Amino acid sequence: MEATPVRAENEIALERGLLAAIAAFRWWTWAWMAVVLVIDARNDSLVHLPVATALVLAALAFTAWATVMVRTGPAVLLRPPALATELAVAGSLVFADHWAYGSAHSQSLGSAWPLAAVMSIGLVLGAPGGATAGLLLGVLRWLGELWFEPGRWSGDRTLAAWGSVVLFGLTGAVAGFAAARLRDAERRIAAARAREEVARTLHDGVLQTLAVVQRRSDDPDLVSLARDQERELRDYLFGADARPTGLGSGLRQVASRAERHHGLRAQVVLADDPRTSPATTTAVVGAVAEALTNAAKHGGAATATVYVEQDDDGTVFCSVKDDGRGFDPTSVVEGEGIRRSIRARVVEVGGRVEIDGRPDRGTEVRLWVP
Repeated sequence: MEATPVRAENEIALERGLLAAIAAFRWWTWAWMAVVLVIDARNDSLVHLPVATALVLAALAFTAWATVMVRTGPAVLLRPPALATELAVAGSLVFADHWAYGSAHSQSLGSAWPLAAVMSIGLVLGAPGGATAGLLLGVLRWLGELWFEPGRWSGDRTLAAWGSVVLFGLTGAVAGFAAARLRDAERRIAAARAREEVARTLHDGVLQTLAVVQRRSDDPDLVSLARDQERELRDYLFGADARPTGLGSGLRQVASRAERHHGLRAQVVLADDPRTSPATTTAVVGAVAEALTNAAKHGGAATATVYVEQDDDGTVFCSVKDDGRGFDPTSVVEGEGIRRSIRARVVEVGGRVEIDGRPDRGTEVRLWVP
């Protein structure tokens, strides 16, 4: 339970570092933009100097504000108003570039400063969002050149315009992809650290207790249960991936475990082995394991059938039906096992659960997951 806050803090620190890097990029590119503006103003290269100066000052204002927010409230920079404002300033710079100069020129008005907006959006929305923002800026630059320099549209200029579109788009895509991979790496590192902390805490307690139970108990069922629990706990603590590789194999594993531990004869029937994501597979297998345990321990069932099929739209239906005592749903309150181990697991992956219980007619747990 302690892993989530640690992971969140690590991700916040990662985002703050990335935002600080983008802030430094803004300052360096703005400085070069200002140098170019001063040089071109002295050379009378700018036809609309007041507009160019206003745009450069707008970029300065945002750069300064964003730098302050990196220290005082970095989350603000990741919200839509800040992203839209920076994108608007960047778009104005690239669109008004040829209008400010009034003719062809080698150095753009905004220099590389607009790329910071693309990187910020990529940080928040990932590669697709960053690429979209980059393509938008590239198209705005292209339209500005076409609008303010009629008669100068040639093959080379078309190629250069497309080059801007590709440059901005690729920058956004790469920034978004890199941010996503860094977040994923940070989560893995945080999970490994949390696992190591839990391992240190439990190694001298729970694991040794399970080992003692295996050595000293005369009950074979208890020894088998302790052995399985020790193996699963060690797999988790020391990083082994104990998740089932497929839904069919995972369900057969939990059915076999229910038979070993509870004497419940569980049959798994698959119309076809559905293709599910690892998260969905883990959720369904965990929910079915809890349903089988409840059938044996609380329902007194001797047999259970697990049936699975996948609809044409990809929805997976799973039914766990037992021959136990059943229950009256109007007079029984769901326990923690049903709420946390069945409903919560399925809801987390976007599914839903129905539990149909009738006295002396068994219980059926029905699951639907996308």
